[in-house]
Amino acid sequence: MPASPGTSASNVVEHEIVVSAPATAVYRLLSKVGNWPRIFPSVVHVDRVEPLTRGERIQVWEVVDGRARTWTSTRVFDPYGLRIDFQDEEPGLPGAPLEGAWVIESRSATESSVRLRRAGRGTGGAVEEADRRCRSELAALKPQLESGNAATELTFSFTDTVQVDGAARDVYDFINDAQRWQERLPHVARARLAEEPPGLQTLEMDTKAADGSTHTTTSYRVTFPHRRIAYRQFTLPALMALHTGIWTFKDHGEGTAASSQHTVVLNTDNIARVLGPDADVAQARDYVRTALSTNSTATLRLAKEYAEQRRR
Repeated sequence: MPASPGTSASNVVEHEIVVSAPATAVYRLLSKVGNWPRIFPSVVHVDRVEPLTRGERIQVWEVVDGRARTWTSTRVFDPYGLRIDFQDEEPGLPGAPLEGAWVIESRSATESSVRLRRAGRGTGGAVEEADRRCRSELAALKPQLESGNAATELTFSFTDTVQVDGAARDVYDFINDAQRWQERLPHVARARLAEEPPGLQTLEMDTKAADGSTHTTTSYRVTFPHRRIAYRQFTLPALMALHTGIWTFKDHGEGTAASSQHTVVLNTDNIARVLGPDADVAQARDYVRTALSTNSTATLRLAKEYAEQRRR
């Protein structure tokens, strides 16, 4: 089990917030790493690498100040004490915090306190980084817990799937080679792809919409050859406050099931500007889903053609 902050590390930073949510709800949200890209603005993707007896080992990919990084971390769960201890195995930055804990305490049936501790052996900049991360993560957590039904209405997910008479490897290669999308995909006007560190891609793209408008987006993508590609858009169209997704490629013996899954949080501030003063959330959901589904399905169908031609 990771040492409690302060027992083996020389510098400890701790911050606390009070949230209008039951303590068990806070613990549940933090314990599921699949929630993290939705909660924390810097996180691209989190992968559960290994289950442990009382916890798990995870790998995190994130973007801070325009720089992408990744590391692994071990987490130990205490569901009765409402505590999650963590220890970074490969800190993303030199001198970054090595260990810490989320500690949740119930104040009433509808209110709880959340403390985030981080500790490390670094000094100066490392301590400032620990303090910054504590503040930013708690600030991001609070609205997620307190938005309740409003957040549920604005958040939705959907998946498009195409059956391919071809190899998963070839479908993956088509999606992975996004630097060629400008010549391969009619709805892409420009695409620029960079990869640093290996397995973490930056994709900048100009996409043409059905109404003739062009949207510039920047995404970070995490690749798992030849099984899936997870991504998060950091530069977003006006109607979206969040957009994450996963391309998956499953070989089922007779071919490949290629899927594109999207998770979206709507930006209600821009609905009237984009869709008109009488538009509501339901119309915005339909508009965004149609736009995303049209593009991802078109991409999957072209990937299907590519893979099937290579099989012949």
